[in-house]
Amino acid sequence: MFKILRDFFAFCDAEDRKRFYTSIVLSLLQAMFEALKIPAIACMVTALLEKDVTAKTCLTCLGIMLVSIIGSGSFKSKATMLQTEGGYHTCAEKRMQIAEHLRYLPMGYYNENSLGRIMSVTTNTMQNLENVATRVVMIVCSGLLSTAVITAMILVFDWRIGLILCGGLVVYFLINSGMMQASASMAKQKQEKDAALVAKVIEYIQGIFEVRTFRLTGTRSRDLNTAIDENEHANSAMELKLIPYMTMQSFWLKAVGTVIVLVSVLLHIGGSMDLLTAIIMIVSSYLIYAQLDNAGNYSALLRTVDVSVSQASEILRTPQMDISGEDIRPAHHDIEAEDIGFAYEERRIIDGISLRIPERTTTAIVGPSGGGKTTLTSLLSRFWDVDAGRVTLDGRDVRTYSMDALMRNYSFVFQRVYLFADTVANNIRFGQPDAPMEKVIEAAKKACCHDFIMQLPDGYETVIGEGGASLSGGEKQRISIARAIMKDAPIIVLDEATANVDPENEADLMQAIDALTKEKTIIMIAHRLKTVRHADQILVIDSGRIAEQGTHEQLMAQDGIYRSFVASRREAASWRL
Repeated sequence: MFKILRDFFAFCDAEDRKRFYTSIVLSLLQAMFEALKIPAIACMVTALLEKDVTAKTCLTCLGIMLVSIIGSGSFKSKATMLQTEGGYHTCAEKRMQIAEHLRYLPMGYYNENSLGRIMSVTTNTMQNLENVATRVVMIVCSGLLSTAVITAMILVFDWRIGLILCGGLVVYFLINSGMMQASASMAKQKQEKDAALVAKVIEYIQGIFEVRTFRLTGTRSRDLNTAIDENEHANSAMELKLIPYMTMQSFWLKAVGTVIVLVSVLLHIGGSMDLLTAIIMIVSSYLIYAQLDNAGNYSALLRTVDVSVSQASEILRTPQMDISGEDIRPAHHDIEAEDIGFAYEERRIIDGISLRIPERTTTAIVGPSGGGKTTLTSLLSRFWDVDAGRVTLDGRDVRTYSMDALMRNYSFVFQRVYLFADTVANNIRFGQPDAPMEKVIEAAKKACCHDFIMQLPDGYETVIGEGGASLSGGEKQRISIARAIMKDAPIIVLDEATANVDPENEADLMQAIDALTKEKTIIMIAHRLKTVRHADQILVIDSGRIAEQGTHEQLMAQDGIYRSFVASRREAASWRL
């Protein structure tokens, strides 16, 4: 229990840790004011035994009780406020830290870790921490402190009853320790099932088109229902496993209270305890463990706190790419790769590639599917770090640049465009959040998307659906090009940007790409002949190596992969219905 509390406070940043520590101090003061009820009861019982109940006695007891209630309520209110602020602020900060941390992780991390797991940590796990964990932590701390204060006061009144209390606490913590151990594996299983459920929900929603097209509704629904059932079973199993321990804890605390009553009566009958002390002990037996009983029932959830902190910390401990380079602004934008190699797990993807891309030239990358084209562009733009060799920009190893400094030089237009659930204008000005509307419109016109934007319900202020769901593929592609134009980076990477565009949009899209790439260094992955043949150099990538290299004319003079590629494209283009 205490280790979990320590780990939780270490997880919080300094400001929030201070809030929680202050809250604990306030909880201690609250416990002391709660304990004032015992002297108030003692005062009234003394007056009753001595048959000397006066207005002064009543007012004194009333005053002590009022001080107890007001003081306790005030400190509890302030402590709760600090707990709430600390909890929500901690989780907000951790979400932002995780988002910032994910930004600089190697792209391979997202292949090894499912989207469902990452989303579960940033949603379910952090929500558990902010809504449940902080309250559980403070309820447990408050219960322990209140019990400690009241036990200390009982020891002052009568050390024998105090020893009974201490003995009861020892047994209580043994039972609680057993409950914590029982919840250890269950809490981890619960979190895993939560992550699996999120993953299945995402998979089902994202694949709903394929599910309906291939009539997989029943199959995929069964998979989703299975994940839901397993999640329900994990939560129910955890509760059922902990209920006996919680019942045993509660029973034991009440049993100790009963023993205190019996011992107090026996001690009074035996003449070793006066009636006043015996009555106070009997009354106190109902107050002693009230908060500890509440804390004990919640302490089972501390294991969930432990797992939540562990999962969030695991992401934050994942090694980032080294982004601590210099803020370099290159004078030129020549790119070179020197005998670079890269493997994913045991599979060699890039094997000894060397190349040079001069500034303001166009390099087209073609080759069989799975040959390493996209991986090569990712290495050239440092989405991954090479395992061997080096990539340079303006003669400097890209690893000597800070990540932000390096990314200033690159703009990307991918085959699959992602737009955010925001206004069209904000999606375009993504690279320049403070850009005025005039620049947004200028970029949109260059990207040939101004006209269709003006036809939207609110023009540039139209909020588009998540992922750009309310726009066609060509419209999304042109907005992504407008976004790249806004960034105005000297190096443009086009990853099959025109692969899935319909003929009606192709002319506008090609015009937009011409506006984007003017006077730039271009690296393009393409399968269409007309986007490749005018490149300054063409690289044919096969099995992680450069199989052929040259201009269109040079490669057509060779009997190799490129000529076969062109022939197959011409044959496909000649088909008629």
